Amino acid sequence: MKILLTGTEGYIGARLAPILMARGHEITGLDTGFYMDGTLYIDTRGMPHAPRTVYKDLRKVSESDLRGFDAVIHLAELSNDPLGQNRPEITYKINHEGSVSIARAARAAGVRRFVYASSCSVYGAGTGEFLDENAAVNPQTAYAHCKVNVERDVRTMASNDFCVVFLRNATAYGPSPRMRFDIVLNDLCALACTQGRIAMTSDGSPWRPIVHIEDICQAMACAVEAPVAAVNGEVFNVGANSENYRVREIAAIVAEAFPGCEVTSGPPSADNRSYRVSFDKIASRLPGFKARWKAHDGAVELARLFKRIDFSKDLYAWRSFTRLKQLHYLQRTHQIDDDLFWIA
Repeated sequence: MKILLTGTEGYIGARLAPILMARGHEITGLDTGFYMDGTLYIDTRGMPHAPRTVYKDLRKVSESDLRGFDAVIHLAELSNDPLGQNRPEITYKINHEGSVSIARAARAAGVRRFVYASSCSVYGAGTGEFLDENAAVNPQTAYAHCKVNVERDVRTMASNDFCVVFLRNATAYGPSPRMRFDIVLNDLCALACTQGRIAMTSDGSPWRPIVHIEDICQAMACAVEAPVAAVNGEVFNVGANSENYRVREIAAIVAEAFPGCEVTSGPPSADNRSYRVSFDKIASRLPGFKARWKAHDGAVELARLFKRIDFSKDLYAWRSFTRLKQLHYLQRTHQIDDDLFWIA
């Protein structure tokens, strides 16, 4: 297929683009370019498959930008809860209104398929039971509210001529050239490597489902390639049942991958986000998908990568690897304005 992939300069997009191209798809990227100055390592597997990328704010994407594509895979949004809470009104403009606008433009341009990267954070404060795709959502942040809103608004566009698929990803982990250390397992691995100690600020009791970045990429590829009848209008939680952990369990797994690392905990947190998720549907109903990664294997993978690239405290602290820190830098240096548009 000829696919427009938004967010090609992001954490997942940097891994997904070469994977899709290696599967025979023609990929064009679209990205704002906020994180282009942050590269943790060179991924030579992707070098023969670097996509042509258009640098454009998703709020300015029009129907003409989307003509000629068979599918759109939409990743490009403000990427997590702290970033979303920084300016909630801008988060809604970008993540909700911008994403719905791209879906509408894609349908008007004759694009046949739209795959949207949603999030298991829509479940918010769960009951402790395993939540499937039919469970009531309970978003706790602007980021999660926007995911719910996009799913609601884009689902109404589904038709025989416009196949829409929603992938609710668990919290991602694993290496990417456009690395993120503002997500739990990646951050804990970085702390273990650079400090030899994981000092949790809470008791680590909240539940989190986590999923390796390669399993997310596989789910994206399967969703865009699956028969329309199998996926149109469907929501899939992306992950595996075994990969639901309490945060303190993730910390213990990371400590095993970094010998000598000490783990300490703090008092219970006021943050009420805690949810366990069922991944039965994606395992049985998304053709070709099978989650392959476990948290322990991902922590060992990062430990090996950090050793190979001489990972340091300075690299860990580099602004581009923490999304909110990078946007604050671009604003402070007058490269983007308060509404996150580039300044000419």
